[in-house]
Amino acid sequence: MPGGGNEENDDQLLAADSRARLSCPSCGSSHVAQVLGDNGGISYVCTACGHSWS
Repeated sequence: MPGGGNEENDDQLLAADSRARLSCPSCGSSHVAQVLGDNGGISYVCTACGHSWS
């Protein structure tokens, strides 16, 4: 049986695990949103204090 869907599930789990450990460098809050940057890159914004970084 082919395992085509398993790699995608593994990638989603790794991404969720990375987000779970992400915290704001300014206030330390774990309330962080991932957003698209101006040039298509990934940036982050803290929903607690408003600090943003990439």
